[in-house]
Amino acid sequence: MVRLGFLGLGVMGLPMALNLARAGTPLVVWNRTPGRCDELRAAGAEVAESPAGVFATASTVLMMLADDAAVDAVLGRGTPAFAAHVAGHTVVHMGTTAPGWSRALGEDVAAAGGRYVEAPVSGSRIPAAKGELVAMLAGDAAGEIAPLLAPMCHETVLCGPVPNGLLTKLAVNLYLITMVTGLAEATHFARRHGLDLARFAHVLDEGPMASAVSRVKTAKLLAGDFDVQASITNVLENNRLVAEAARHAGIASPLLDVCHALYGETAALGHGQEDMVAVVRAIEARTAAAS
Repeated sequence: MVRLGFLGLGVMGLPMALNLARAGTPLVVWNRTPGRCDELRAAGAEVAESPAGVFATASTVLMMLADDAAVDAVLGRGTPAFAAHVAGHTVVHMGTTAPGWSRALGEDVAAAGGRYVEAPVSGSRIPAAKGELVAMLAGDAAGEIAPLLAPMCHETVLCGPVPNGLLTKLAVNLYLITMVTGLAEATHFARRHGLDLARFAHVLDEGPMASAVSRVKTAKLLAGDFDVQASITNVLENNRLVAEAARHAGIASPLLDVCHALYGETAALGHGQEDMVAVVRAIEARTAAAS
């Protein structure tokens, strides 16, 4: 089997890497906070002391890092370390960043003698833990990489050249953001009218609009459970990326723009590290202000 490297063991990266290790994939990992590596070590993964140690050991390296700045820092982009890291390697970017930035990174990787694949995923912490993510791959080597992701992803979709993987992810995120925001507003509406919320949830769960996301998020809204799966801060950043991609292409995004305002208000109220369903707090605040 191909030895894989994995950089970034955050909310998503840790369960993703664990699924690889538990499936028997030879794996070498690194994380900026070393304690995050303990579960991987126990699962049989090798733990490197630095990103360079990962690249020295694995020819294919998966990255699940927070943002473009984190990727640049870990790869040493703009320094001599960059070519030393990526030359002769396949670099797989699984996070969510601006498509234009990803295209430029791919060009830099190729110029340094490496190969570049986008593989952003659809799904949050629970699907990541269950190995039920959907990966959207782009790049010349995408077809070779897809089978390696099987322990993490129940579906891989080839999207063509870079940056089509990230553009597809942003389109999916636009739907997710507007859908969950609408669900939060509907729940707020039902609650304020004094409806039986269990019956409201039952109608949603058994109706044509139900989905795995709606069922989980409805339950969280009814329980007041804001334990993070995808945080307000993270969703606000994703919202920004989608909006910028829309503006760059001259595309209107009216629903997204309303959501951007609401998530910004939620963060300002101090709920940035809570789950995205906490957007209901901004809706509640607007109701209170209008009363």
